[in-house]
Amino acid sequence: MKNTKLNLKLSAYAALLALSATTCSAAAAEAPAAQAEPVAEHEYTFMDSVKAGKNLTTFRLRYENVSQDGMGPAGTSAANKALKDGEALTLRSLIGWQTAPYQNFSLAGQLIDMSKFIDNFNDSSNNTLINASSNQLSNAEYAKIIDPSYTGINQLYLDWTGLKNTRLRLGRQQVNLDNVRFIGDIGFRQVMQVFDGVSVLNKSLPETEVFAAHFKKVTQITAEQRTGNLELTNIRYHISPTEFLVGYAYISNIDELGFGNAWFGADALNNAGKPNSNADQSNKVFGLRLDGTHPFNPNFRAHYTVEYAKQSDYADGDKRIAAHYYKLGGGLGFDNFNFRLEQELLSSNDSKYAFQTPFGTNHLFQGWADKFLATPRQGIQDTFVSATYQYDDFLFFADYHLINSDEDFNTVGGGTATNGSKYGTEWNMAATWNIDKNWMSKLEYGKYSEDDHYAAGANTANTVTGNRGRIRATEKLWLTAMYTF
Repeated sequence: MKNTKLNLKLSAYAALLALSATTCSAAAAEAPAAQAEPVAEHEYTFMDSVKAGKNLTTFRLRYENVSQDGMGPAGTSAANKALKDGEALTLRSLIGWQTAPYQNFSLAGQLIDMSKFIDNFNDSSNNTLINASSNQLSNAEYAKIIDPSYTGINQLYLDWTGLKNTRLRLGRQQVNLDNVRFIGDIGFRQVMQVFDGVSVLNKSLPETEVFAAHFKKVTQITAEQRTGNLELTNIRYHISPTEFLVGYAYISNIDELGFGNAWFGADALNNAGKPNSNADQSNKVFGLRLDGTHPFNPNFRAHYTVEYAKQSDYADGDKRIAAHYYKLGGGLGFDNFNFRLEQELLSSNDSKYAFQTPFGTNHLFQGWADKFLATPRQGIQDTFVSATYQYDDFLFFADYHLINSDEDFNTVGGGTATNGSKYGTEWNMAATWNIDKNWMSKLEYGKYSEDDHYAAGANTANTVTGNRGRIRATEKLWLTAMYTF
């Protein structure tokens, strides 16, 4: 009987415990779950934007050899002596970084150092750019290679992207527009051309890019800085992803660009007794360009270019500045092969002045021998063919130029005509090997052959000093290796 009562009590306790457990479980299910402590969200800081930025660092080692006919520059110790071959081994170091955007701002800085290891060349570093007197006097006996020693700030700018489809850039910056004929950084040379001021790039309109800039200073490839006002406007409309219609206006109120005698002739020629070296070089250019590649299928395409521009004086610019420009060209592409036939005209103003492109990457035009970085006063008509072929990591290039004047020029003894029109011919070739994503090497060669012997003015005697106006036969060789981070 006692055992029965004990069993009844134990059963009652067990039922009570089970009921209690069920009640607690139900209560627990109805009660809100305990909240975990919130994890603090990481705040994106300026240092994070620095770490997430991009490298602007490259090292470019180049060997260059220049063989040029003629005598050393007049007025130097090299006058009346055969010009020695120029030989250079130089290293350009660009070291920089651009931060990722932080509160719509991005900061970029880039230092440049150009060092010489073989210095048997005339680097043209005497505060002029393209002129008979632009010589490094200590090395005047050598042919020119315009790569002066230089250490400084190559780029330093602040970007703001707080407005949709717009980038505002303030500071020292590289600028390359279209085919860099009119505005470029002259990146081939070891010291590049850079601009100080403000630029805006806007892509708000459908298929349209609008670039505008106001620059107060230009650092040239001689490291010389020119001050004034340079206004740029370039509007590009995308007809298709590979075809463009471009309108542009480039207005320069910079009276001295280092081109005086090269633009207007030596001494006081065509300038009423005033020295041409003092002529104001302010000018404006307005132009229109249609350019592109039209694919017919993945393996066959057509290339075309039609461009026209007008150049005239601006502000206090010399009134002789009046000329026009055109470029016509086309070609075909098959698989990895491309071929083009083109003609470019930089016209003459009655042999007083010819169309000039003082802010362009002129090394890419009229041949790589750089005989026409400034246009002779009689102008240039350049008819040329070019071809490229891509094979794996190799790119091969070749072109050939027939370079004539727009108006006849005077010749010195030994020319083929009293009044010449044929400056000469040039051919160029290059092979580029993109070794990997960081390394690139390149072999380049250019040869300019003089035809009619150009004279700076009428009745120029065939003497050492009189021949300084001639456009001498020249050969150049480059071997380049570049590492990009």
